[in-house]
Order: sequence, then C-alpha cells, then structure tokens
Amino acid sequence: MSVGEFTVSNIHMDEDKREEEKQKDSSLDIDNFKADVAAAVQLAEQGDLTRSLEGLLNLEKQARVAEDVTASKAACSAVLEVCHKAKDLKQLEEHIVLLAKRRGQLKQVIQAFVRQAMAYIDGLPDKESQVSLIKTLQTVTEGKIFVEIERARLTRKLAAMREAEGNIAEAADTLQEVAVETFGAMAKTEKIAYILEQVRLCLAKRDFIRAQILARKISPRAFQKQQGDSTGEIGIEGTAIEEADAGIPSLGELKLRYYQLMITYHQHYHSYLEICRCYKAIYESEGVQDDPAVWGPVLKKICWYAVLAPKYSTDEGSSSDVTTLITTTAGYKQMGDLPLHKQLLSTFTNPEIVRWGLFEAQFGPEVAAESDVFSGEYGEKRQADLKLRVTEHNLLTVAKYYTRITTARLAELLDLTPDQAEKQLAELVVAKAVCAKVDRPAGVVVIGKPQQPEDTLNAWSANIGKLLNLVEKATQQIQKEAMVHKVQLGGAA
Repeated sequence: MSVGEFTVSNIHMDEDKREEEKQKDSSLDIDNFKADVAAAVQLAEQGDLTRSLEGLLNLEKQARVAEDVTASKAACSAVLEVCHKAKDLKQLEEHIVLLAKRRGQLKQVIQAFVRQAMAYIDGLPDKESQVSLIKTLQTVTEGKIFVEIERARLTRKLAAMREAEGNIAEAADTLQEVAVETFGAMAKTEKIAYILEQVRLCLAKRDFIRAQILARKISPRAFQKQQGDSTGEIGIEGTAIEEADAGIPSLGELKLRYYQLMITYHQHYHSYLEICRCYKAIYESEGVQDDPAVWGPVLKKICWYAVLAPKYSTDEGSSSDVTTLITTTAGYKQMGDLPLHKQLLSTFTNPEIVRWGLFEAQFGPEVAAESDVFSGEYGEKRQADLKLRVTEHNLLTVAKYYTRITTARLAELLDLTPDQAEKQLAELVVAKAVCAKVDRPAGVVVIGKPQQPEDTLNAWSANIGKLLNLVEKATQQIQKEAMVHKVQLGGAA
C-alpha cells in the first residue's frame, strides 16, 4: 500500500498532524508578547492613543485566537489602562463593550477586565461619569453567569449612589433586580448582607410587604457557621466560593443587623410578641451578654415587650407562648441586676388585681426613661397598650375567681367606668380569652362557659359514681368493725 493511499488510518494521521501544526503555530512567546504590549502602551504615553489602541487590539486578537488566557488578560488590561490614563471615558466604555463582544472571548478574560474597570469607578471625577461606567459594565455583564457577582456589586454601588441622592424608591427598585440567593459562588456573608440591604431599602421606602418577602429568604439558621461557608470551599453547585467583597460584616454582625431590621418591620404592625422574640435572639447572640452596657438595654426591652404582648391567644402566638417567654426571661441570671423589671414580670404572672394608680407610681419613671419603647412615632400607642394590658390582666384574674359579679363591682376592680369595663370585657370575649354574658337590666356579669346538657349529664354520672364508691367503702369498713367486735348488724333488740 502506497503512502498516499486514501485510508481511514491515513485520515486520522493527517488530522493529528494538522492539529499539532495548529497548536505549534498558535503558541505565543509570552515574553515577546508582553514586550509588544509594553511598546504599544508606550505609544499612548507619547500621545498617540489611536495607534496604541490599534496595536493592542491586534495583539489581543492574536492571544484570543491562540486561546492564551494570560496573554489575553495582559492585552485587555493594557487597552483599559491606556484609556483610563488618557481620561477618555468614552473610549474606555467603547472598548469594554468591544472586548466583551469579540468572538470567542474567554470567560476568564471578561471577568478580569470587568473587575479592572470596576476599580476605576471611585476614581472618576463626577457622579455622571461613575453612573455611565456602571451602566456600561451592567450591559456587558447582563446574562453572563460567570460575572453575576460583579454585576450584583455594580448594582449595589448604583443603588448606594441613588440613596445618597435622596432617591430611596429608585435605590430600592434598583437593588431588587438582583436575586443573589441563586448565586452559587458568592460568599454566604455577602449574600446575607445583600439581602439585608434590600430589606433595609424597602423599609425605608415603607414597602413592608416586599420587605417581609425579602426577609423570608434568610433563615435564622443561616447565622450558624457551617461547612462550605469559607472562601475557597466548594458550594452546593460545585463552584468555588469566592471571597466576600471588602467591607462585608461578619456573620455575628449580620445577625444583629437582621434582627434590628425585623424589629423595625414588626414595629409597624405592633407585633409585640415578635419584637420580643427578636430582642431575645439578640440577647442570646454571641458576645452580647459579656458587656453590661449592651445586654442591659436589650434585657429591659425584652421585659417591656413581653408585658405589652397580649396574654391570650392571637395570630402571633398562643397564650402559653407568652407565658413561657415571660417565665424564661424572669429566669435569666442577669435579671438579678434589674429588680424593678423582675417585679414587672411577676406583676403580670401573679393572679392578683393590679391597681393602675399603684402600677403607674411604681413603674412610671421607668416608662419615661425607656424612650426607645414609649417615645417616638409609636410611643403614645404603646403607653395606651400598657394600660390596656393591665386591664386585661385584671379581667383574666376576675374570670379565675368569679362566676357571677355585678357590673359596678367589676368596674371598681378594674378602675374603670361601667361602660368602659363592659367594653373591655366584650373585647376579651370576642378574642375568646374569656366566656361571659352581660345582663344589663340586672347589672350582672356571668362568667364561664354555659354547660351543655351532655356535660351536665356526664358530671352527674361522675358524681353518682363517686357517691356509690364512698357508700361501698363505708359499708366495708362497718362490716369489718362489726366482725372485729363481734357485733351483729341488723339484729333485733
């Protein structure tokens, strides 16, 4: 068989030979390439920017065709650098778009020059230039997963600029465009910080519904250190987790920030039980209990919000949840340093009537001192709710000891007028905290559930059973004594 014969083996040999020649031709001498790049950069320094850019773009094409990542990065970096040094923003933006759209451009190269351009933003002279460069980079990174983290950081920077201008609504809308919870390579702390920033802007915008939706993306368990959270480890999608951006707080600081934002959200809806739970989570955070200047105010707020929470079942939680919260708080060892607040908790746990005048005299100065709770936008309502909780406590106490009481006596115990007492009783009945009926003509309140016929019959049957057991035991004792003393029972005289 001749050498030039057309066979399958010869075809494979020719293909391998062509591939080797292609690799040999496409290989670059990196040292010579860098020297050529330096020479092109020198042209720009001499004032000939156009020739410099033409030379660098030709070098970039050679590196891109050769699929040499190092050489491509060097060429693209030089293109951006000469434009930046020439302070020609228009040329810089045009070449960023041009390099990103070039055919066969390597992902690593795009990521490298996007990050390089991001470093130029803060050095630009005015906000218009900064916004222009940011939007150019957003256009380049749109739809590219390998630069999704860079796009998220650019969006956050743009939102911060809008907020600095006072345009909170636009800043919130801008930041909500990015769903960082789907980013596999982003560091856990940066994800949480990004979502918390979204929540903060929504709260500042007074968009509480969207703030709640965003906050639900963060689970309280996310603040626990787990495997896969550190830089360089492999994430759930098989990608290496990148280092968090500069200035991202630690996981402990993010936990405190999260609960502070949740407190702001729950304050809008006057959800005292949820606010109390948030402060309790802050109190139990690492390092808080080591500093009395930190845990003291937090523990005081826990006491006040636990007292402000309704003592009956609501949509926020059951009555047992409130009781457990108050009991747990009273059991903290630091409560020994706050005797007045410990007395406050015991006031609402003891089944005794609380006179509002005495309560106000005892805790009034502390209420005035607690400006974060009883002052500001919601201060008046919370003071009114505190008085309401005292009244509800007294009503629940009355319901434990009374089944029938006159309206006048009930009003006297509650320190209210008869009409006010009836109104408060009606509200508790509607909330299913107590069962009561008011007989207005007779001026009597009947407290307790009306007994059903089945319940009455069951109670009668149980009482009859107890009675028969007692009769049987008594009969046995009598017979036993008669046998011991040899006395005949039922005999004639």
